[in-house]
Amino acid sequence: MTEPNRRPRIVVVGAGFAGFHAARELERLARGRAEIVVINPTDYFLYLPLLPEVASGVLDPRQVSVPLSRTLRDACLTLGTVDGVDLDTRTVSYVDPEEGRHEITYDRLVLAPGSVNKLLPIPGVNEYAHGFRSVGEALYLRDHLIGQIELASACNDSAEREARCTFVVVGAGYTGTEVAAQGQLLTKQVAGTKNGVDESQVRWLLVDVADRLLPGLDPRLAATTERTLRKRGVEVRTGTSVEKATADGVQLSDGEFVPTKTLVWCVGVRPDPLIESLGEPTEKGRLVVDEYLSVPGRPEVFACGDSAAVPDLTRPGQVTAMTAQHAERQGKAVARNVAASFGDGRPKPYKHHDLGFVVDLGGLSAAANPLGVALAGAPAAAVTKGYHLLSVPANRIRIATDWALDALLRRQVVKLGLVAPSAVPLESDQQ
Repeated sequence: MTEPNRRPRIVVVGAGFAGFHAARELERLARGRAEIVVINPTDYFLYLPLLPEVASGVLDPRQVSVPLSRTLRDACLTLGTVDGVDLDTRTVSYVDPEEGRHEITYDRLVLAPGSVNKLLPIPGVNEYAHGFRSVGEALYLRDHLIGQIELASACNDSAEREARCTFVVVGAGYTGTEVAAQGQLLTKQVAGTKNGVDESQVRWLLVDVADRLLPGLDPRLAATTERTLRKRGVEVRTGTSVEKATADGVQLSDGEFVPTKTLVWCVGVRPDPLIESLGEPTEKGRLVVDEYLSVPGRPEVFACGDSAAVPDLTRPGQVTAMTAQHAERQGKAVARNVAASFGDGRPKPYKHHDLGFVVDLGGLSAAANPLGVALAGAPAAAVTKGYHLLSVPANRIRIATDWALDALLRRQVVKLGLVAPSAVPLESDQQ
């Protein structure tokens, strides 16, 4: 029970798409009548869809990092990683950036810890692959791509040069496809400035066990994307998996051993391990909730985003996909239902029809299907950039300026060395 004269405390775990928009909507609805606490490992909301453009040098990393203190003015931001929740005592435990341990109680809890890398039991992947879910990983990848071309240009051994000019991306979903598309353009430009390396020597492979790119999305969108990538020279290997990774390359399931120094792991994600520790029912690792985003039997606990198995009322019997589009809208919906639990309005079930998807392939290349209308090329690129500008909560002018400068000027391909490989290991326990 809430103590007399004390504002009810709402704790939001995570500030990804779901948590950020939940906190923002709660601020608007509460108008100071509730204490809103957001616990997140970083002091910014990362707009993940534009991260491949950070890796390719189009955008400054600060443009896709939205400061929480500026956008969540009434919420209390607490830096930390939540590692435990006691649902009976209504207590959240977390570790701060200096390894100090803390606890905080709540009257309402919104669980939105997001997801972590999905690792498969493939020999060598942990040791030789790098993920792509953080600013650090994007900056590391950019430096690594530039560095491999630079090392290849100074190499007299043809086999080593070939390996350094070969780049393998595993996972042909949104992230992997855009990383391959943007990375290929960057390495092509770098190769054009280096003696000893010809653009034709740069080789990119996009590998996925599925039978086509962007599985689960509009086949027309996938076909457009594949045509664009193949035209650029990207080798699309569907129905293919990685059997082993070594320091010298990767062994593919089709029998080919690909010499390479670059393995980017974009296979997918799984719900944050925090969810399993709750002891509540889950579905494929996602916390079971009802259509009001509330945990059955725990009316004070709500969940949304990648960590929640939200019933998809547009597809009876299924749960919503783990997409930013659903996470953002679920965050807003859960805020309204939390407010309703205090008597402010009535709870409403979550129901959302997909509005379409966009895939940025770099430059004037893109694929999009807004409201089911299939687009390609420049029109799709315009829709894609417009969508991101409308969706990102801040830095719109800076992002648009960077895009304009990239269209007019050559990119600065400088290896800064800010992030060491040891600083971005392929881990699956990060929020």
